[in-house]
Amino acid sequence: QVQLVESGGGLVQAGGSLRLSCAASGRTLSTYTMGWFRQAPGKEREFVAGITWSHGSTYYADSLKGRFTISRDNAKNTVFLQMNSLKPEDTAVYYCAADRHGSRWPQLVLSVAYDYWGQGTQVTVSS
Repeated sequence: QVQLVESGGGLVQAGGSLRLSCAASGRTLSTYTMGWFRQAPGKEREFVAGITWSHGSTYYADSLKGRFTISRDNAKNTVFLQMNSLKPEDTAVYYCAADRHGSRWPQLVLSVAYDYWGQGTQVTVSS
């Protein structure tokens, strides 16, 4: 079992930044792919970014490239999502997820590829 705990969400004005963290525990993640997803009210959960733990290869939703950055800290078993130039449409609950099979593109954009999920953290961007 892998436990994931997100933090760092909150209320921010448009144009501002937030850094989300996802602390993982329970297993060694060296073969895992980690992902960030988000779900806005009334919408389906969508892929935001992913990173392979072993090589640190990163993948992004096309619409978010250049504004969001995913990274990891091996020593702290933590994945980060740096979000810049935030827009009201970025408002959503953001979820961290872990895929024990280490999926790569394009499989890692699918929520069904992930085995473990955090509880989510709310991000609200005001206009």
